[in-house]
Amino acid sequence: MQTKLKNIDFWILVPFILLSALGIVMVYSASSNAAQLQGLNSSIYLKRQALFVAVGFLLCAFFYFLKIDVLKRSLFTKWFLLIVLALLIVLLIRKHFNPQASINGASAWIPIGPFHIQPLELAKLALILYLAKVYSSRVLNISQQSLKQIFSQLWPPVLVGLLITGLTMFQPDLGGAAIIAAIVFLMSFASGLDIKYVVITVIFLIILFVCGYFYFAEHSMHMDHSSYRVRRLMSFYHPFKLEKSGGSQLVNSYYAINNGGLWGRGLGNSIQKLGYLPEPYTDFILAIIAEELGLVGVSLVIGLLAVLIFRIVYLGFSASQIYLSLLCYGIAGFLFIQSAFNIGGVVGLLPITGVTLPFISYGGSSTLVLSICMGIVLNISVNLRQNNSLN
Repeated sequence: MQTKLKNIDFWILVPFILLSALGIVMVYSASSNAAQLQGLNSSIYLKRQALFVAVGFLLCAFFYFLKIDVLKRSLFTKWFLLIVLALLIVLLIRKHFNPQASINGASAWIPIGPFHIQPLELAKLALILYLAKVYSSRVLNISQQSLKQIFSQLWPPVLVGLLITGLTMFQPDLGGAAIIAAIVFLMSFASGLDIKYVVITVIFLIILFVCGYFYFAEHSMHMDHSSYRVRRLMSFYHPFKLEKSGGSQLVNSYYAINNGGLWGRGLGNSIQKLGYLPEPYTDFILAIIAEELGLVGVSLVIGLLAVLIFRIVYLGFSASQIYLSLLCYGIAGFLFIQSAFNIGGVVGLLPITGVTLPFISYGGSSTLVLSICMGIVLNISVNLRQNNSLN
């Protein structure tokens, strides 16, 4: 234990602690007024987030001291995945029999007392562990194989990924489904595909995205306005035209960013959190940071996230075991994609998907899963240091 503590990776630990601490502060700042409007104590979300972070640190420590081989055991991986799939199916059943339980058109939470579990967050971790296990156990040099051979080796784990993606889409949670699909995509290519297949796929996806962007930009105003998802998509293209019918979130996010300028209005002094920006302590908390702490505060958050992501990718490159490398690539991809979706939505570069900002946004399931991920990568790092394969 002393050896592990002595060799802990501060490039991961320090950003993790700083982001979690900043998250607690900003959740309180962004939620106090909203809590009072809901008839709750102004510090209710502060106390809950602090509890989530405290439990998260304990989980991080547990997975840091856990033998990394435990995660690789088939029994652990399969049962974890089966439990997650069962929870996702429970969500669909609950949505069918109790459609009023949906929040913003999506049934994504299972209530347990005063708290809510979001199975999708568990699904991200379960999928990363499963794909790392499956791809590493095959020990294949698929870069030298034909497309038919590659397909025969990749289809089982990809099918599992598609199943989770499909269950997530039926909630419906398109942002979460996109993150799951992206994790499958990244880890499949990281398992050893020839670079030419990667390039071809990326080019295809870019063409598909560009065509889709211009198609929806042209036809979005003529779509059915009754759908919550369609209204979100239309407000992405025409936020000011549709400010009164779906575009207000993005418009008020622009106002918050503009109000903040370089240094911000000061902690606690946001205007947009006072009833203008709905639920400012969740997926739009970065807009409140921009308004209160300015570009400097936003740069600090993005910089700390970047340090974490690059360090985890570096661990993946340094690991001699393909299993450890894939774990690192999966977790780094998860952090990058979720951060990109959230930041892109806040600044209007991507449609609003309801994706939270890692470590900063309010949420128990997200905080706990991310803490477990940090414990795993810290564990990998100390193992590499002990084997003298990491600086």
